[in-house]
Amino acid sequence: MTGRLQDKVAVVCGAGQTAGTTIGNGRATALLFAREGAQVLAVDRDEASVRQTCELIASEGFIAHPLIADITDPRSLTAITRTAIDRWGRIDVLHNNIGIAAGDGNTSDVSAQAWDRILNINLTATWATCRQVIPHMRERRSGVILNVSSIAAVCAAPLAAYKVSKAGVNALTHALAMDNASYGIRVNAIMPGLIDTPMAIEGYAQATGIDQDALRTARDEMVPLGNRQGTAWDVAHAALFLASDEASFITGALLPVDGGQSSRIG
Repeated sequence: MTGRLQDKVAVVCGAGQTAGTTIGNGRATALLFAREGAQVLAVDRDEASVRQTCELIASEGFIAHPLIADITDPRSLTAITRTAIDRWGRIDVLHNNIGIAAGDGNTSDVSAQAWDRILNINLTATWATCRQVIPHMRERRSGVILNVSSIAAVCAAPLAAYKVSKAGVNALTHALAMDNASYGIRVNAIMPGLIDTPMAIEGYAQATGIDQDALRTARDEMVPLGNRQGTAWDVAHAALFLASDEASFITGALLPVDGGQSSRIG
């Protein structure tokens, strides 16, 4: 690896994953950041999964520390900044990889409870996590925030609450970028398309009873570039670029990682 994040401190929220045969976006990003020299605080509410992420990083000779936390809990948000600063003295990168869609549906079918839960986790908790870290970054006049959105924000999707929450993440990213540019803080979002992750395949197949192979085939056929889904490594490499100094003049950007799927708009 090339050390593009050498000696940086990166907080990766959502560094665990659903069990499955592939790798999730958060785990892939945590691994790649560590391989590129970052010291990683891996945050997730699933203790076993986030510890597995850190074990994978340690097995390659890199540095990661697990933190079991729920970003909807204000005490957990405080623990994120306190743990990173106590351990390494600073936070250079905050990567928000939190998102759910369970219980969602179209605008008529989704329940009020599901709507509130999805927006609270996907949007409100993302804002709260950023709000927790920004004072530290402002004091240092440096920092990078990456929010994982979705092309569902700009494309038709039968998931009303998820779509609205991710459109909100895009707007939040823009607002944060403009509010903090004068402090030297860059804020960008990644919009993954159809990615072959355990949550998207095993998790969805289990919830719906759809055959996994049939699900993969259907999703592959929807992607213009090569008729194949992306992998979590595609998302992780986009995050690495935006977190690195190579993107030092980029803020407020919404980067699709979708094999051209969102280019079909219009």
